[in-house]
Amino acid sequence: MLSRKDHRPYQTTGVQFTKDRKGSALFLDMGLGKTSITLTAILDMLNDFEVIKPIIVAPLRVANTVWHNESDDWSHLEELGFSIITGTEKERILALNKKADIYVINRENIPWLVEYYKSKWPFDLLAIDESTSFKNPTSKRFRALKSVLKYIKKRIILTGTPAPNGYMDLWSQIYILDEGERLGKNITRFRNTYFDKDFMGFNYILKEGAADRIQEKIKDIVYHVPTEGNVELPDVISSVIDTPLTPKLLKKYQDFEEDMIMQIEGESELITSMSAAALSNKLLQFSSGAVYDEDQNIHQLHNLKFDTLDEIIEENPNDNMLVAYNFKHELLRLRKRYPEAVVLSKGGEEVKQWNDGKIKMLLVHPASAGHGLNLQHGGSLLIWLGFTWSLENYQQLNKRLHRSGQKNTVRLVHIAVGAVEYRLMKSLAKKDVTQADLLRSLL
Repeated sequence: MLSRKDHRPYQTTGVQFTKDRKGSALFLDMGLGKTSITLTAILDMLNDFEVIKPIIVAPLRVANTVWHNESDDWSHLEELGFSIITGTEKERILALNKKADIYVINRENIPWLVEYYKSKWPFDLLAIDESTSFKNPTSKRFRALKSVLKYIKKRIILTGTPAPNGYMDLWSQIYILDEGERLGKNITRFRNTYFDKDFMGFNYILKEGAADRIQEKIKDIVYHVPTEGNVELPDVISSVIDTPLTPKLLKKYQDFEEDMIMQIEGESELITSMSAAALSNKLLQFSSGAVYDEDQNIHQLHNLKFDTLDEIIEENPNDNMLVAYNFKHELLRLRKRYPEAVVLSKGGEEVKQWNDGKIKMLLVHPASAGHGLNLQHGGSLLIWLGFTWSLENYQQLNKRLHRSGQKNTVRLVHIAVGAVEYRLMKSLAKKDVTQADLLRSLL
């Protein structure tokens, strides 16, 4: 990759934003530098007086740390001044009234921001970092944003995972760019045009040829740049450490899966699951070593994953590692077992310490650490202790390490216990096929 200080980031990928286009989607493979590319585009538009007051919407940790820090890494962006609209309402109002080139707000505060300004909306450029957070058309944040789109001249959406659950995720993201010009004015029309219900009547499946039609509709406003051929990254080695249940635990697991009810040994409490979804979640808890009852009390079953983690630590004494957890009880047990471990907080203050090599074990949840954070300088080993069903969160967290600036082979180690975790990994692989097909079509 070209030197950050001496080259504009357009030069690294060839991405250009068309001036006469209202909206652009930037579907860059994770780690290719969508932050610096977008800041350069905004700077160009500010200098050409195309826009006056840009606002960037991002996940909270990213809003607080990433965007203004990124500008320090490029000589042509150092002049940009930022105002971060997070914190208490008083702090947010002060930030709104601060003179700046670019304003940055966390996505949860979009409804508040729209209500604060109402018809006097001042921002004429909108950039959404990780636009899949607006994929739900019934969410408050999407509906609030929809009401002010008419005031926004330029719109940019950014993500490396545009369709983690399939093509249905695209409608609201594209609507933000063109207000329904390409995929229809509402989600119902989009569904009726491109999808049929499955034979059970519960799920939507793409009609024959619908994927090609959707791709053709949106390709004029989408930039997709893959990693291959643009940035040299180290290899990724993904492995699964099979951690079998003891015969006694395996019998209990299989009985629970079949009967959807489990007696906790030595206690009168019964653990029950009333649906397939609830059972799947309970089986994941079982695999992790503890289950919750109806009152959210924790009942510990085993320490198999933690014993395996001990072995990984022993075998890699010189490596700093990210450890991904899913349930709160996993975090509690991690902190108790490894008191030196550091938890990534909402503010993300630990990112600098990690990248400076001062943290041996950083505990992260994929839903809150999976977007925008640059963690490639602090280590190259990610341990999946607890798993997630979300393809987006899974891919995004993996890419916190495997991105430009990483000097070592990245290792993704999955500690698997119980059949449900193998089914989960298989499900993620199937979802990735759909998203990969979409991204390939937009090259």
